[in-house]
Formats: sequence, structure tokens, C-alpha cells
Amino acid sequence: MFNQKTLLKNILLSTTLAATLVPAIAMAEQWKFAVEEIPNSIMDAYAQEFKKRIESETNGDITVTIYHLGSLGTPTELVGLAADGVVQFANVSIGNLGTIVPESQIFLLPYTLPSDEEKLSRVLSESDVIYNELGNDFESKGLKLQTLYSEGPQVWTTNREIRTPEDFDNFKMRVMVSPILLEAYEDMGASPTPLDFGEVYGALQLGQVDGQVNPVPAIEEMKFYEVSDYMIWAGAGDLVTAVVSGSDWYESLAPERQQLIDDTLQDMEGFIYDTVADYNKEKLENIKKNKPDIKIIELSEEEQKAFEERTRDTYKAYTDITGKRGKKLLDDLNQEIDSMEK
Repeated sequence: MFNQKTLLKNILLSTTLAATLVPAIAMAEQWKFAVEEIPNSIMDAYAQEFKKRIESETNGDITVTIYHLGSLGTPTELVGLAADGVVQFANVSIGNLGTIVPESQIFLLPYTLPSDEEKLSRVLSESDVIYNELGNDFESKGLKLQTLYSEGPQVWTTNREIRTPEDFDNFKMRVMVSPILLEAYEDMGASPTPLDFGEVYGALQLGQVDGQVNPVPAIEEMKFYEVSDYMIWAGAGDLVTAVVSGSDWYESLAPERQQLIDDTLQDMEGFIYDTVADYNKEKLENIKKNKPDIKIIELSEEEQKAFEERTRDTYKAYTDITGKRGKKLLDDLNQEIDSMEK
């Protein structure tokens, strides 16, 4: 008996096969781009811009179809579909890659990446350590790491004020299904609770979790603020997302097609940086307008330091999971960030 994932793969593969039986002049080459977020989200904006540019550059010889939250499965399943070549591109949060490419969890380590958005954007788009060294870890899982970008600072939405690790006592914090996130929030004093993205609102509403962490646009789009009393900027890091393809599919493309993808993604770096800034500003204004009594808190440097000190063990957990390979990646990335900042 086929399970749902197998059935989905067969349907999509059948569609692709059917397309190849039609004369080339009658049908454009079809690329599928799956995102883990809803329409009108940052990921959707990214995919829509990619679609527009690719279709324009090829005069419609390639068409890009976008699939949103839940239409093809969970974020982790989307990555599997990309690795199998069933979809050509998948855009998912790094937290959803932890069980597939453990080394990628380097981006989840709290208080590691630059807090300045411009510096962070440069690291995520230009890093040799990321695209050469870490890229090999993606390749070993059948994935081509196409690009990374940030959706903005991670913000806690909670049902009570959190200013110290002690305030997290007996506090159920929803996190993505990632060993490092589970360790990080346990180290900070909370009780981390993994849940799929689509289940978070109901869990907050029913009191199954006491809080969650996401950038402002996701909080507004999924209406998490409606079932939360506080929004807290703790400075722990940004939500980093990855665009991946199947490495076999990418390598099967003609060199000019590969170059088209590479150039398009590189040219979109400025677009997504500005888009993220605009989304974060606009969505926060919407939240304040729709819920004027929500309490906005930005932790002081001293308060942030208390949480940062509690996460030292998280670094050890990362190297325990990834071994010498992970330690080298972490050391090399830290050195690279230091060089960029100088």
C-alpha cells in the first residue's frame, strides 16, 4: 500500500513524465518551487520574484509553479522531494534541516551570527565556508545548497514576561524539530516543545505551549500575536532559510541553465534584503494596530548576556552531534565572520 508521501511523489513524477510526451514546442519546461510558508509571505515573495525573473529570461521556455504551506507535505518532506528531483526548489527554515543535514544547525546556535542585518546578509551570501565546506555536507545528502537568506530577527511571543532564564521555569516553548533548538531552549531554562508550523496557533490558543519563536512577519501572517501577550526581542539570532535543489537534478542541467539559476539567485540578494526589511516594518505596524495592548519588550545587553551565558552548553551539543566536522565548520565560520567584521 502506498503511503501519502509515496503517492504524492508518483503523482508529481507522472505529471512530469506526461509533460515530456508532449512536443517541446507545445509545452514549456516546468520547474516546481515549494515553500513552507503561506501566500504573501517572505518565502512567497522570494519564489514569485524568482519565477518572474526565470520566465522573463527564458521568454517563457521555463515556467515556475509555486507550492505553499502544506500543499506538498511538511517542510522536511519538501526537502526530500527536492533531493529526489520531484520538485526543483524547496525553501525551508534551517531548523527543518537539522535531521537531514546536521551540520546546517550551525545557524541555530544562539548569539553566533552577526546581529547587524547588513553584515549577516553578507555572511549568508558570500561565505566560502558556507558554500564550499558546508555545501559538501548538503551534497552528501543529495542536495545542492543554492542560497541562504534571513527573514529577520527571531522574536519570542509569550503568555508572560520573560527577562531572565529563571522566568522560563516551567515554560513550554514551541520550537522547530531540531536537536540544537531543543538543546538551546533547554539550556536557556525553557521546556522546548517541537511542533509543526501549522499547529502552533492552536497550541498557543489551547495552552498546550506557552510561547513560540519566529520573525515578525511569520508572527503577523500566522496571527500568533492574537494568542500571545508579549513580543520579546532577545537578540539570540535571525531566522535563516535555505533554498535547496536536488544535486542530481542540478548536475543534469545544461551549463547555461545552471548559470541562469546561479546568476538569478545572486542578483536577488538585494531584492530579498530590502523585502525582508519592508516586511518586518510593515508587519510589526499591523500587529500594533490590530492588538494595541500587546507588550513589546527588547532585552537589554545585560539581560541578553544572561541567556547567552546559559547557551554555552549548546555549542558542545552541536559538536557532539556533528563531531570533528562540525567543530571545524564552527571554528572556520567564526574566523571568517571575524575577518569580515574587521
